[in-house]
Amino acid sequence: MTSTPATPATPKPTMDDWGIDASWLDALDEEHAVAEETIATMRQVIGKPPADLLETAPIVARPGDPLEVAEAEITCEDGEIRHVAGNLPEDFPLGYHRLRTPDGHDRRLIVSPGRCWLPEGWRAWGWAVQLYATRGRGSWGIGDLADLRAVRELAQSEGAGFVLVNPLHAVAPTPEQEASPYLPATRRFRNPIYLRISEIPGVEVRDAEDTTGRALSEGDLIDRDAVWAHKRRVLRRVFDARSDESAFRDWWWHQGQSLMDWATWCAIADVHGPDWHSWPAELWDPRGSAVADFVAGAETEVAFHAWLQWVVDLQLRTATEGITVIQDLPIGVAGGGADAWAWQDVLADGVSVGAPPDAFNSLGQDWGSPPLVPWRLQAADYEPFIQSIRATMAGAGGLRVDHVMGLFRLWWVPSAGSAADGAYVRYPSEDLLDIVALESHRAEAIVVGEDLGTVEDGVREAMAEHGILSYKLLWFEDDDPAQWPAEAMAAITTHDLPTVTGLWTGSDLTEQREHGLGSDEELERGRASLLEHLSGVPADASPADAVQAAHRSLATAPSTLLSATLDDALAVERRPNMPGANERPNWCLPLPVPVEELAAHAGVQAVAAVLAGGLHPERPQKKKAPKGKAAKKK
Repeated sequence: MTSTPATPATPKPTMDDWGIDASWLDALDEEHAVAEETIATMRQVIGKPPADLLETAPIVARPGDPLEVAEAEITCEDGEIRHVAGNLPEDFPLGYHRLRTPDGHDRRLIVSPGRCWLPEGWRAWGWAVQLYATRGRGSWGIGDLADLRAVRELAQSEGAGFVLVNPLHAVAPTPEQEASPYLPATRRFRNPIYLRISEIPGVEVRDAEDTTGRALSEGDLIDRDAVWAHKRRVLRRVFDARSDESAFRDWWWHQGQSLMDWATWCAIADVHGPDWHSWPAELWDPRGSAVADFVAGAETEVAFHAWLQWVVDLQLRTATEGITVIQDLPIGVAGGGADAWAWQDVLADGVSVGAPPDAFNSLGQDWGSPPLVPWRLQAADYEPFIQSIRATMAGAGGLRVDHVMGLFRLWWVPSAGSAADGAYVRYPSEDLLDIVALESHRAEAIVVGEDLGTVEDGVREAMAEHGILSYKLLWFEDDDPAQWPAEAMAAITTHDLPTVTGLWTGSDLTEQREHGLGSDEELERGRASLLEHLSGVPADASPADAVQAAHRSLATAPSTLLSATLDDALAVERRPNMPGANERPNWCLPLPVPVEELAAHAGVQAVAAVLAGGLHPERPQKKKAPKGKAAKKK
């Protein structure tokens, strides 16, 4: 959710018993009081935390830490029983345990290493990829997991150490497909639209060589509705014709209730639509008898949606083999989606997540996702958060947390008002950061936090303490890249900001004007501020020269990770997403070069050479990067 340059804000306002800040500081450090009406609305939505919350909520600690209780019997996740008084032993196992006190209180004990996993001394450069845009000759209208494998192979051949990919989370399986990767129906399962049909177990020759599917790539835009309609017909045919399903059934059994909930939601959505609020009321309760009856009568449909996840899992693991793939975790989910249905008692109703007004958007922003209620999240043993983090990390080796400030506080927007009528609500950040560290440690996954926008004091310090890399952009930073911190991912731009070519030629400015995103003066001033970061480039330089200059500057950064977009390497003018331009084909713009031709493209070769040479000018670039392993079942 990139919106504004990173700006530190000073001391935290006073919050009440509900975790609501009574005031907030904007990017200019000006204080704004929250309306009493807004505070009253937020309190009603949150509900009064139970009086015994501190006695029943999970304890999150590190080995050697003092416990919040004098003595306890702890049942470790491996079944071992330990008795602890005072501090946790220094050798206490990491993980998710149960703690019982002499007075009968039973609560979860989460023991974290406190720092995310990161190989000592490792540095790498890599490609940032919008997978849907990265189509190949075998794609059916959209970049897929075989194309991700091709990018991974390209990266490895060039000496890159990672690939950063847009969120791959699943949306509703219904005919009208959600285009934004940042508004999924779930953060626990992945989108089967990314499947390569020809590589599915049991596929027949006629489906593997489907010319109609390949013809979908001939359009100038990505038509997700057409792609999904065609892929789904073929996928269902393959599913119905399968003969040996033992491997799938065994995998499904090990996924537990979470996959059953997802597959059930999909099957119901096929009948009643993608928003569970519009379903018959008896289907609102995931554990109700009506849902059980529905599943009993729709076993094949439920199994089909579970099978899709099995095939996605197979292809994703092949696509990411041998390299770190950093997957993006959106700030939230669709309010009518599967996670919102399964965890409706933990999510807030009547509000959504957004951002307050700032210099770039005087009206503020509403991102449309319902937030988790902090005390309800604690009462749920943090399980919704744990599952989302774990599932996104699994099998790939990296995680980028979108709007990482949301682990500390979120701007809640009341449904009856505008984004400017919102307020900040605080979260138990220390617990959430320790959970991220534990999951990172278990999955051997590096973690990057997107800390762009208004960042209050203490956030970056907490990130550094927990081993979460910061995020630095050439477009936003005043300091020379050579002065940027080592504990960061360094990049030029993001999916929400101009490409180098779009900025240099002025075409991005023209498009902003077409969509009425500001006055001419405001837009010209914004472009001029970004062009200052290319001040050393001659005015008559070509876009390709500007791209190379930007990457030569980026290559001087000492940051742990250096990231370049394929859009910039290919001199693409249009950014993937232009916030506020609702009539624009956001998230639907394919790259102009097939994935098979990327390796021979002069722009791709030039960017790779600049970053590889800048990373280790005194010694050869590593050929192998740390590779995460699948998170263990808990």
